[in-house]
Amino acid sequence: MSNNNGFVLLTGTANLKLAKDVAKILGHEVHQTVSVFADGEKRIIIPENLRKRDVFIIQPTCPPVDSNIIELFLIIDAAKRSSASEVTAIIPYFGYSRQDRKDRPRVPISASIIARLIEYAGADRILTIDIHSEQEPGFVEIPWDNLYSSYSMLPTLKEKFSKNLVVASPDKNGVARATFYAELLQADGIAIGFKERDVHKSNQSITMGIIGEVKGKDVLLVDDMIDTGGTIVDAANLIQSRGAKSISVAATHGIFSDPAPDRIKAAPIETIFITDTVPTREEMLKNPKIFVISVAKLLAEAITCIYNGDSMSEKLIPKAHRTYDQRS
Repeated sequence: MSNNNGFVLLTGTANLKLAKDVAKILGHEVHQTVSVFADGEKRIIIPENLRKRDVFIIQPTCPPVDSNIIELFLIIDAAKRSSASEVTAIIPYFGYSRQDRKDRPRVPISASIIARLIEYAGADRILTIDIHSEQEPGFVEIPWDNLYSSYSMLPTLKEKFSKNLVVASPDKNGVARATFYAELLQADGIAIGFKERDVHKSNQSITMGIIGEVKGKDVLLVDDMIDTGGTIVDAANLIQSRGAKSISVAATHGIFSDPAPDRIKAAPIETIFITDTVPTREEMLKNPKIFVISVAKLLAEAITCIYNGDSMSEKLIPKAHRTYDQRS
């Protein structure tokens, strides 16, 4: 049940535009709380009374990852010390989420320690969009709601694709996501890539083959993120070699670390649909292949559901005829 004190929106410097877009939809002001001391240390000042009020902090932990994580910790701590009733950390993109298990000896489970530090800082709830691994909400004791960008992307994708569509996953981990999109877009089928990854090297994998018929089809590759672009571009090249009519990509988080811009420019990809969970690099915004879809409405409705105590699963998760777990 909502209280009578209203809620407060706070943000750091990670994605100020998205925070303002969410605030505009909600008809609220959002406070940018971060300044910097001369030596580079972050300084947090919240200009509004938070006592017994629900606080929502919009702060993706995107590059520069460590700096944005520190901002998030400090804003949470400031809110808790200001007697906020409940603090929700809205992290549209969760940094370190790919380091979710021990894939070799003597390595940390980085996603776990970051999640636990968010909890330790004082967050009462975490909310993310398309978290990389489904087990990560189990790293903490507080509620963790994970939303899906399909809520925001499907209207655009339905306009783009009508017939002759095959939805593809670049690897086996994304099969559930590909199946979900295929059903809601009424695709002719799905295709699955399989890749080989060297765990001793970062951002290096090779797509070895693909299962499924793509010849003469419009293919939509779906994934949770694009970082250096290697996985998506390798899969696109292989799909092109199998005779696909066209290739597009839908990915939630467009990180586009180097050498992604050059790889994507040369790739046989017509359109890349991404969301604004992270700020899109200026170089990529100028690329005619890039189409940005906002998740501001999704986040605004999630905030309303949390504040009012409504079900997010009923309102914000698209329903297929069969039940699929979109997580991979």
